[in-house]
Amino acid sequence: MISVKNISKIYGKGESAFTALEHINLEIPSNSTVAIIGKSGSGKSTLMHIISGLDQPTSGSVEVDGQNLSKLKPKAMDEFRSKSMSFIFQSFFIEANQTAYQNVVLPLEISKVSVRSRHKLVTDALRAVGLEDKINTLGSNLSGGQKQRLAIARAIVNKPTILFADEPTGNLDSVTGDAITDLLLALNKKLECTLIIVTHDHELASKCQLQISLKDGRVEKIKESS
Repeated sequence: MISVKNISKIYGKGESAFTALEHINLEIPSNSTVAIIGKSGSGKSTLMHIISGLDQPTSGSVEVDGQNLSKLKPKAMDEFRSKSMSFIFQSFFIEANQTAYQNVVLPLEISKVSVRSRHKLVTDALRAVGLEDKINTLGSNLSGGQKQRLAIARAIVNKPTILFADEPTGNLDSVTGDAITDLLLALNKKLECTLIIVTHDHELASKCQLQISLKDGRVEKIKESS
């Protein structure tokens, strides 16, 4: 369970102060699919960054399974995030001159997973996204859709309990984007993880169990889908 309690985020001070989020209260059930939706500047990415601990709120708190993120010191927060969370972004952030294996293994190296265990975890992640035959292919030789699948494989290789996706289909054509959406929703069920998607795409959002609409830094509407 993720509990967002009276979160506000203000950037700057005095006359230049800008309120990005104002009094946000949410509860996100474990293993659910969630869309945070709104126009540019509505506060979507800011909310994601605060929920994940990448940014700190000006006031309020975020609790993940009872753990208050604001009370964690930076090193403990980094460790908690590396073990529990993963991220997928609109820009794939794939290393073009590295193979698919080398791209996906990086989180395991950071987490100091044993060399013996890495190969199986990487191959399992690549198989889950349909890229097992590209294990030795350079990132530069992959299509846009394959690069996003590779980014997803890298995000799931450490088996996160929370998977954040920030506009994951923004750089893809509609057919490829639909395939990536279906893949993410399937992985939510397979991995039993919480999937939180930041998007302006209402069609994508409608496929999620919980749709949180933001406007000018406030929650405009929360809708549950069956």
